[in-house]
Amino acid sequence: MEVKQIAIIGAGVSGLGAIKCCLEEGLEPTCFEKSNDIGGLWRYEETTERPGIYKSLTCNTSKEMTAFSDYPIPDHYPNYMHNSKMMEYLRMYARHFGLMKHIQFQTRVCRVRKRPDFSSSGQWDVVVEVDGKQKTYVFDGVMVCSGHSTEKCLPLQDFAGISKFQGKYLHSWEYRHPDSFVGKRVVVIGIGNSGADVAGEISHVAEQVFLSTRRGAWIWNRVWDNGNPLDTTLFTRYNRTIQKFYPTFLINRWAENKLNARFNHANYGLQAKHRFLSHQSIFSDNLPNHIITGRVLVKPNVKEFTPTSAIFEDGSEEIVDNVVFATGYTFSFPFLDDSSKILDSEHTMFKFVFPPQLEMPTLAFIGILQPVGATIPTSELQSRWVTRVFTGLQKLPSQSNMMADINKRKRKMEKEFVKSPRGIHRVQYIDYMDEIASELGVKPNLLSLFLWDTKLAKEIFWGPCTPYQYRLQGPGKWAGARVAILTQRDRILKPLKTRVLKNCETSSSSLFWVRYICAVIVLFVPVLLILLVIYQ
Repeated sequence: MEVKQIAIIGAGVSGLGAIKCCLEEGLEPTCFEKSNDIGGLWRYEETTERPGIYKSLTCNTSKEMTAFSDYPIPDHYPNYMHNSKMMEYLRMYARHFGLMKHIQFQTRVCRVRKRPDFSSSGQWDVVVEVDGKQKTYVFDGVMVCSGHSTEKCLPLQDFAGISKFQGKYLHSWEYRHPDSFVGKRVVVIGIGNSGADVAGEISHVAEQVFLSTRRGAWIWNRVWDNGNPLDTTLFTRYNRTIQKFYPTFLINRWAENKLNARFNHANYGLQAKHRFLSHQSIFSDNLPNHIITGRVLVKPNVKEFTPTSAIFEDGSEEIVDNVVFATGYTFSFPFLDDSSKILDSEHTMFKFVFPPQLEMPTLAFIGILQPVGATIPTSELQSRWVTRVFTGLQKLPSQSNMMADINKRKRKMEKEFVKSPRGIHRVQYIDYMDEIASELGVKPNLLSLFLWDTKLAKEIFWGPCTPYQYRLQGPGKWAGARVAILTQRDRILKPLKTRVLKNCETSSSSLFWVRYICAVIVLFVPVLLILLVIYQ
């Protein structure tokens, strides 16, 4: 039987996972990458011609939750990796699995269109451009891995007077470092993860930074209770089970009280108009420090600009030199012929992957979702499912059943989340991973594990829901999955223990606690004896 040829668009984190999944299933992938290197958004470049990251960018998800499911991140790497460390990991992954030879760099995809016999063959014509010359390929399947940050959202029409503003304004995708903001008065519009990071970083060199937000935000920090990474503490099967039985208002109350215990959001001008679970929360370890020291002043939405200032909705006016629009991104697929017949305006897809109205399931979108958690594991699991569908080993439901599933999800999301462009693609990490894993047949069987491997079952249920769980059984089973799960806590702790305590230091610590307990006994035993005598 002839090997199926699969086109993969983009060599970012989703594209690399897609190549590897194709190879696992005996498919022949060809990845088209318009730049000259892998990594997508994670690759830092000084140029602002393409969507980019700022030089200081660090992961918001910890390494054990972020890793590919059969390739753990080195144990000595920090739990939250700088973008340079992420690129090192991606290069190691690509070398280990021999992915580079399947990538055509500096190749732009111009057009993806159905072949005339698509209804029977499911094949696609893919037109690419290299060095100004176009070439057409025929593929049996297409995996779109171009991501959801392909175009900047710059809503200038919402800000009266911006055309007359004499200072400089830019989108956060053009921001690389704070050097050009030294001594400036800067307003940052938008309080997403990028807005909080950029405002804080600029505040170290600027005269003053104003952070403008329409609806406020709930602010997380990466370091959680006892110094553990937040996601390894909260994203457990035990916690998710409890959450399913708890009323939403109680979970909201717990989370909001927890975050307000760190700093009162209302006192800091950040009180959100929405409840905690209704909208994306923001990661920022340092924003409260920047606010309390006065380097960042939180302001409401900008009503209008004058040539030299910004007027806010509360009537206040501030002289500003620069404006940074941290207003997010949009995505589109300009290379897709007849896109309106394949995708609607909301890019509706079955489980965020397959367009439901195609006659043949040979087009898939990878990573076009907003997980409350890490992106790599979700996109990788999508690719594992897609390649099984492409080979014919997995079947999709009928179009009517897919649409019923899509509509059910939409109703649920409309009920639970604040309406926003990215909100319609929001998913809970464990729920979505289990959903796709069930389609694929790789969801861990906890009942069986509790009977036959209690040690592993306990770590899977009470420990962090790491990607290795989805390599224990079924298609793509990995022999190293069990060991990876049982040693994940060691990998979390290793990069923290760079100062090795001597025995005397450890024993002195133990002696301190012995003395403390003895002191408590000496102080309180007499009191207890007196009370006993009095009340006899």
